Amino acid sequence: MKQRFISAIIMAIIFIPLLIIGKLPFNIFIALLGMGAIYELLKLKPNLPLIIKLFTYLETLIVIFFNILKLTGYENTLLMLMILINLSLLVFIDDKDKYNYKDAFTLIGIILFIGLSFKNFIFLRDRSLSLLIYLFLVSITTDSFALFTGKLFGKHKLAPNISPNKTIEGSLGGSLVGTIVASIFYILVIQDYTSVLSIIGLTFCLTIIGQLGDLIKSSIKRYENIKDFSNLIPGHGGILDRLDSIIFVMMTYILIMGLF
Repeated sequence: MKQRFISAIIMAIIFIPLLIIGKLPFNIFIALLGMGAIYELLKLKPNLPLIIKLFTYLETLIVIFFNILKLTGYENTLLMLMILINLSLLVFIDDKDKYNYKDAFTLIGIILFIGLSFKNFIFLRDRSLSLLIYLFLVSITTDSFALFTGKLFGKHKLAPNISPNKTIEGSLGGSLVGTIVASIFYILVIQDYTSVLSIIGLTFCLTIIGQLGDLIKSSIKRYENIKDFSNLIPGHGGILDRLDSIIFVMMTYILIMGLF
């Protein structure tokens, strides 16, 4: 617990100033987090050739920096090129135990997932610091109070085959508090023309999606029979262990804003 607390303090000391500063320092930090996330997922496939791993890191960086590299408008072209490269490498690697079509398609999915996820941090920070803080509040408050209320009142398992410790009561408590806290922040700080009911409805949906992201992470770890994705953050596990919820919250917010 002490190690977990110290790691949390160190993460806050590093992340909060960079979040406030934004721009290049924040972008570089997010890119490093993205590379760490790729490292965690590539660990699940230890036999991949070095050239494949290098291409995976490079392609992910390009996806993260689409906007910064002024590549907006060329996304489809670059994504199709990436797919062609990954599949073409099947011809040049003879050992199919190390790299085969399943690996190729898996890596394409990993690159898109990690690349777009961490690109969203940069996109949303450039749009509004307050908005990104709001989304972090949704994620952190929901997670914290889901754990707290689950320990106090939890009786009915939420998804026993995926995450045995999570309860329905904890989930509801997390969503309730997360919705209240994040909605108040949105109303008082962001102050746009969105109606209060719309803000509350949006925030509640995001709290549900954040918990879904956590369950998706747990499902992957259970399938791979691992406790954490890595030990990059002592006491907390890996980057994906900490950012699973906020990644899905950001994706959903951008999707909803794009639709409406």
